[in-house]
Amino acid sequence: MTRGAELVYAHAGISLEKANELLMTSKKGKLPVVNEKMELVALISRKDLRKNRDFPNASKNVHKKLMVGASVHTRPEDKVRVQKLAEAGVDLIVIDSSQGNSSYQEDMIRYIKANYDVQVVGGNVVCISQARNLIAWGVDGIRIGMGSGSICTTQEVMAVGRPQATAVYHVCRYASQHGVPCWADGGISNIGKIAKAIACGASAVMMGSLLAGTDEAPGEYFYRDGKRFKKYRGMGSVDAMNKSTGTSADRYFSTESALRVAQGVSGAVMDKGSLKRYIPYLATGLKHSLQDMGYKTLTDLWEGLRVGSLRFELRTAASQAEGAVHDLHHVDRKDFS
Repeated sequence: MTRGAELVYAHAGISLEKANELLMTSKKGKLPVVNEKMELVALISRKDLRKNRDFPNASKNVHKKLMVGASVHTRPEDKVRVQKLAEAGVDLIVIDSSQGNSSYQEDMIRYIKANYDVQVVGGNVVCISQARNLIAWGVDGIRIGMGSGSICTTQEVMAVGRPQATAVYHVCRYASQHGVPCWADGGISNIGKIAKAIACGASAVMMGSLLAGTDEAPGEYFYRDGKRFKKYRGMGSVDAMNKSTGTSADRYFSTESALRVAQGVSGAVMDKGSLKRYIPYLATGLKHSLQDMGYKTLTDLWEGLRVGSLRFELRTAASQAEGAVHDLHHVDRKDFS
């Protein structure tokens, strides 16, 4: 135990910058912050300094805390969940629904915006008429996509949806006129598709299957044919809807249904290692993609989309085959090292 006379501490009100300097010069692992009565009010750790150094692009709020988002459904009992999330200090609430243009979602959006100071992302939608309603209800962001995910069968089973690039382009173009950013949700399987979604106007992409095989994703690894996999299931799959707790049936308005129609499947994805290596690979690849397109920043890319200097071309089946790996006896492919 450190003697009181030897204790290095800071007084409440010290700036974070000065506290970090004091922690570094003292070469201690922890820096206590005390008030006038020498009562502990905060504790600064050297581990925090290492995290700031190793993860400089981490999303933090004005209080230097990591920003946190959470999802809720649209059922009345989810309002209790919203209340608890707001009390815990959540920064963003995503309303999780397969069809975002509904009276259920309108009620939830209006309830959250009227009672809590948090940002709300609504969805999912695929056309301007749906996005128009979400914006009128007060959303801060829109999630775009219906049936385009790797484990989603909505377009096949329900005959409802829209090609993802078309949906992202048209909804983003309309939403940008109202200052509302959009997420592209579904169909993101590699860096090239991230670049396409961003080029169509999306401010962010959701990468379910792309990140499902990482160490940090939920689920246990298993081996098949000498390869390492992790189970991955769609929220619309029968497995997810029949789960005893935390069921996704209400997402598809099937909670009270005796018969549940699947809009997704269960499968497996290959091991991708840790996010600490995989995310830098994706970010670096996206930078190379912008470099090849001739744009320095995403802002420049979106400006090119707005003024028409960024152009899209249709590719024939022959050109797609030509643009992929071809005419080799065998392929030994590694995405990064």
